[in-house]
Amino acid sequence: MPAASPMRLDVCHETHYDYAAPVSLAHHLAHLKPLDDAFQRLEDFSLAVQPAPAQWRDSVDAWGNAQSHFSLAQAHDQLRVTATSRVAVRARFAALEPAASPPWAQVAARVRYVAGAPFVAAAEFALPSPYVPRLPALRELGVGVFTPGRPVAEAALELMHRLHAEFQYESRSTDIDTPLAQVLLQKRGVCQDFAHLLAGVLRAWGLPARYVSGYLLTHAPVQDAPNAAGSGAAMLGADASHAWVQLWCPGTPGVPAEHGGADDAWLDLDPTNDCVPGSGHVRVAVGRDFGDVTPLRGVIRGGGGRHTLAVAVRTRRLDAAAEAPPQRARELLTPRPMENTRS
Repeated sequence: MPAASPMRLDVCHETHYDYAAPVSLAHHLAHLKPLDDAFQRLEDFSLAVQPAPAQWRDSVDAWGNAQSHFSLAQAHDQLRVTATSRVAVRARFAALEPAASPPWAQVAARVRYVAGAPFVAAAEFALPSPYVPRLPALRELGVGVFTPGRPVAEAALELMHRLHAEFQYESRSTDIDTPLAQVLLQKRGVCQDFAHLLAGVLRAWGLPARYVSGYLLTHAPVQDAPNAAGSGAAMLGADASHAWVQLWCPGTPGVPAEHGGADDAWLDLDPTNDCVPGSGHVRVAVGRDFGDVTPLRGVIRGGGGRHTLAVAVRTRRLDAAAEAPPQRARELLTPRPMENTRS
C-alpha cells in the first residue's frame, strides 16, 4: 500500500425525471455505487428512490461493478434518485514509469486470437463495442504515435496529449446518441465522447481499453502522479458525472494489479483533462463503453413519450481545513423518450 494518506471525498448525485404524463410501470438499472478496492475505499453509500420502489435487487455485473435493479408499479409523474457516497481515494500511479512499460505491439499480441492459446480476460476490451465502432479514422489518429518498439504507456500518454490538443471540450455539443463518427468530424464533444475516442484509437491498434464512469473534484488536488494536473487546476467535466479510460498495462512499473493477478493492471487516462487521474477521481464502474455503465437507465410504460431530465452532482473534500462552498452543476437535458413501452 502507498504511504500517502488518502483523500476523503463526499459525492452526492441527484437525478430527477419529470414526465409529461403518469408512468404506470417502470424498471430501472443504476450504476451509482463507487468501486471498493485497495486504492479506493468505500466508507459509506446510500441510494434513495422516490417514489419508493415495489421491488429492489442489488447485484454485481460481469466486470465487478455494483448495480441496483428497482421497479415501480404505482403511477408517478416524477422520479428522483439520490446516490450519496463517501470514499477515501489514494493516488494509484504516483510511481508510474511510462518508459519502462512493455512495447505496445507486445501487449497487443497477447490479446490477439491464436487457436489453442490461453484465454486473456482483457481481450474483450480490444474489440469494437456499440458506442465505439471500428472506424478507419480512429487508427489514423495513432499514426506516428505507435512506432516500432515504443513502450505502451509512453505511447498512450502521447496519444492522450494529441487528442486533447486536437479536440475541443464543449458542453452540450453532443448528446448520448451522437455517433463517434460525428465527434471525429466536428472535433468537439464532452467527456463521454473523449473517453470513447481514446478507447477507440487504442483498440484500433489492438490494445485493450476500458471505459470508466465516475466523478472528479472541481479543482485538482496536489500533484500526485506523473502527468497529473497541478494543484488548483480547474478540471473540465467536474461537478458532474465524468468519464475516462483505462489502458491494459501489464508489467508496467507503477501500475498496480487490481485484484492480485499480475495481468490485471490498468492505467487510467483522462483525455478531457489531459492527465493521469490521481486522488481527485472517483471510479464508479468500468465497461466497454457508456452503454455498459450508464448511471441510470430504464424502461417505462406511459410518460407521454417525453420527459425532462435534471442531473446535479456535488463532489467535495471532507479533509480540507478550509473549503469554499461546494459547487453544484445542474444540467437540463433536451426532453426525449426514455425507451418507452406503451400499452
